[in-house]
Amino acid sequence: MRRWLGPILFGLLVAAATAWAAVLYIPYGLMNVAMDRLGQGGVNTMSHGNLASPQRQPVVRPSPDLAYSSCPYDLSAGPVAIEVTPVAGRYSSLSVFDAATDVIFVRNDVEAGGKPYRIVVARDGQTVPAGAEVVRTDHDRGIALIRLLLKDPAEIGGLDAARRQSSCAPVTNEK
Repeated sequence: MRRWLGPILFGLLVAAATAWAAVLYIPYGLMNVAMDRLGQGGVNTMSHGNLASPQRQPVVRPSPDLAYSSCPYDLSAGPVAIEVTPVAGRYSSLSVFDAATDVIFVRNDVEAGGKPYRIVVARDGQTVPAGAEVVRTDHDRGIALIRLLLKDPAEIGGLDAARRQSSCAPVTNEK
């Protein structure tokens, strides 16, 4: 029995290390997949996707009554500004996720009073415009996701121009 103790302990150690590594690294892998799927327009640019269908499901279990706009961001070259223009009479929300899939900011149209708003996502130490509403993160990469609730999927055509007023772009040197 004593000769099996070493291999059993080694096996338990390998299993524990593997589990720890999986818990630590899987969220980053999932975020990379999400950024690839949602970033048709590129990084630091807002993409306004088509409605989900059985053939097109860029996120896990997308809701057919939500129109998604997404901005995969990369802060390695500096902060990114996200401007959201709520669509009148429709529920919408902005959620910002970091590279570890943690939600670091959420605001909906009700909390915004139905008015446009702007946030700047930045790393610690990055310079941001004076007076900006800043969301700080420990990661360079992540995704900003806007969800717009539709009463009927057919109304997307009439609301598309309004939702395209929301944007995402690197912060320029503002004075």
